[in-house]
Amino acid sequence: MPFPALILPILLSAAPAAEPPITVTGRDRAPFISPMGEPFRARSADDDMLARWFYQADRNRDGMLTADEMQSDGDRFFATLDTNHDGEIDPEELIAYEAEIAPEIQVNTRWMRAPTSTTGATQSQARPTSSHKRRGDEYDGYLMHGLQGAARYALLNMPEPVAAADADFNRAVTLSEFRQAAAQRFQLLDSKRQGKLTLQDLEALVPTRPRHGQRPKEKEDAPDARVGLPLPESN
Repeated sequence: MPFPALILPILLSAAPAAEPPITVTGRDRAPFISPMGEPFRARSADDDMLARWFYQADRNRDGMLTADEMQSDGDRFFATLDTNHDGEIDPEELIAYEAEIAPEIQVNTRWMRAPTSTTGATQSQARPTSSHKRRGDEYDGYLMHGLQGAARYALLNMPEPVAAADADFNRAVTLSEFRQAAAQRFQLLDSKRQGKLTLQDLEALVPTRPRHGQRPKEKEDAPDARVGLPLPESN
C-alpha cells in the first residue's frame, strides 16, 4: 500500500472537529423582549406579545405578577440559555443568545416596526432605505441619547439584559446572578411598591418606535435613563 494512503487516515483522525457556524436569523418585525431578555415574536398581526409573556410568568393565573413568579420565569429562560447545563451562561452561550435567540438586540440594527404598524403602508414605508440610514440615525432611534439594543422592545432600558445580569463582570452569568437580577428588575418595574404587577401597569412602559425623521422627545436637563436607572444628579 502506498505510504500516503497509510498516513491519510491518521491525519484525518487527528484533525480538530470544525466549529459549527453561528447563524444569525434576520426578522422584519419587532419582538417583545421580557425583563430577563427572552424574545417573544408575533404569531399574528394582532398578537399581544407582552400579554403572552405576562400570562406565562403569572403561574397562578391571578392576574398579578410577583417577584417570585418573575424569578421562576427567569429560571426557566436561564435553563434555555445554559445549553451545556453547567450552571452558568458562559461567553459562547451569550454569543449564541445575541446571534441566534435575540439578534434584534444587536448594536447598529435598525429599530424594527411593530407587527401591526405597516398595515396599508407601501414597501418603501415599511423598510428604511440606505439614504435614510445615512441621513439620520433618528429614523431608527439609534442615537446616544436614544434607546439601544433590547431597550427598544422591552419594559426596561437595558440594551443587553442577559449580559447585564453579570454582577461580578467575570463574563459569565450564574443562576444566582440571574435570580438577583430578576428581583432587582421587578423592583424597577414595581414603581408603586405594591409587591405585584398587573398587565395594565406594564402596558404603558413598552416604548414606541419614533416616526421617520423624528427624534425621541427629550426634556431639557432630563436625567440619563439609558441603563435602567438614571445616573445620580450632580450637586
